[in-house]
Amino acid sequence: MQIERRLGSSPRARKQCLTEANCPDIFELTDGRFLIIGADVTADAKSILPEDAGIGPNERAVIVGREVLTDARSDIPSS
Repeated sequence: MQIERRLGSSPRARKQCLTEANCPDIFELTDGRFLIIGADVTADAKSILPEDAGIGPNERAVIVGREVLTDARSDIPSS
């Protein structure tokens, strides 16, 4: 697994990572997948997911703030 590039601004540029905590981020990997750093909300998310969705044993649900995703919008590839 290798990072190709960051999508959007760095957490420090968004003034979200002034310490070692609260550093949400989005990266595109060289294989086309995305690495997302956010708050782990897996336990809470399981009870609100629709019936046709699930979180596998090797998966985690994470939350990133709206500003993280909107800041990355122009960097997200369309295909």
